[in-house]
Amino acid sequence: MTLSDKAATQLSIAILGTCDTKLQELLYLRSQILSHAEDASITLIDVGRSPISDPAISIPQDDLLQKYGSSNPTDRSTIPRSQVTQTMTECATACLEDLCSKNSIHGVISVGGSSGTSLTSAAMRRALPFLIPKLIVSTMASGDTAPFVGESDITLMYSIVDIAGSNSILNGVLDNAAGGIVGMARAYQKRQLNHSTANNPEANGKQKKTKIGITMFGVTTPCCDKIRAHLTSHHPSTEIYIFHATGHGGRAMERLISSNSLDAIIDLTTSEITDEIVGGFLSAGPHRLEAGLKAGIPYIISVGACEMVNFGPRNTVPQRFEAEGRKVYKHNEAVTLVRANVDESRRIGEFIAKKVRGFGKRSEMVNIMLPVGGMSPLSVKGGDFEDKEADEALFTSIETGLQGTGVSVVRDERDVNDEDFAVGLAERLMGLVEVYEKEMG
Repeated sequence: MTLSDKAATQLSIAILGTCDTKLQELLYLRSQILSHAEDASITLIDVGRSPISDPAISIPQDDLLQKYGSSNPTDRSTIPRSQVTQTMTECATACLEDLCSKNSIHGVISVGGSSGTSLTSAAMRRALPFLIPKLIVSTMASGDTAPFVGESDITLMYSIVDIAGSNSILNGVLDNAAGGIVGMARAYQKRQLNHSTANNPEANGKQKKTKIGITMFGVTTPCCDKIRAHLTSHHPSTEIYIFHATGHGGRAMERLISSNSLDAIIDLTTSEITDEIVGGFLSAGPHRLEAGLKAGIPYIISVGACEMVNFGPRNTVPQRFEAEGRKVYKHNEAVTLVRANVDESRRIGEFIAKKVRGFGKRSEMVNIMLPVGGMSPLSVKGGDFEDKEADEALFTSIETGLQGTGVSVVRDERDVNDEDFAVGLAERLMGLVEVYEKEMG
């Protein structure tokens, strides 16, 4: 094997850590990675506040600041404590982006408490695309992890004990983590080595797949399942990606759209918009819908589950809804639903129309499908959330807001989980895909 062949096949793993406070633990983690993959190349990146010297540190803190810092401070004492995390996060992000652009890493691992986890998780989220292994051993892994994981595929491992010193429990956790990142990195490396063939349809004799994203909730699962089954059986050149509309699911889909990883969308379940407007727990933020519209790809938008606001257990529902006599439904022990009223429904429709008008790159590629028979099993005739006045406010605000845009807005008398409605969505999307592909050559 030549040196170039070895470089191409050598496993490369980056370790992010605050060496001024966690050097002993980081060095132990490094040694355990090498025990599982003795030929691995390890890049230990110091993201600590104070500089520290050790031959195992590949990128010392001062080098990180000089190469990747925006202001390149020579005197670290000039950095206010309140800005340290932000500064080191920016530097770590730039460093990981650099390594990633050069295909120099197959996985990234970190250890830390609250500050370290906040810093390294932010760098991983911002710099690394989906599927590059990202593992953090953290004291914060057993709790609300949303601020750390977001819509990324970061894996968190609870440290059991604090990451301080050396003991059999912590050493066991770090050894497991080392084995974990080695295994994940090897799997990623293997895919990368096969990447050129897998992404060259002519070379492997396979037809290029059209990648379709679909948003789903428990109450829209029958529709989603029918769409997926129909596309798989009638359009085998498609590959289906389902996103759970939990806030992070919508953001994950839109991140993939922005990175040109999805070709077409059936945004069946846009309930994240309802949570954004009304204050529910599962909002995807104020920029929902924008990525698909900006991309100009075939994009069908529906209003599945848009009549419901999501909260946690019953005691998390704000008192104002109880005082207003709102319809409340216990979905399960962890999720309670509140019916959106007429005014909120109107605002949800206005949100959708405003996004389509403001960000729609190609109006002919956008279709709006309104299931008049019910947006979920709860709002069909006789359902717990049946409210025709609120439904009408939603539908009318969308129609009014999109008049004169060239965007097709269709009222369908069936409910969202009607099998024929699902098949209609699938075929409508594939019609748009056919036109789009012909135009794009």
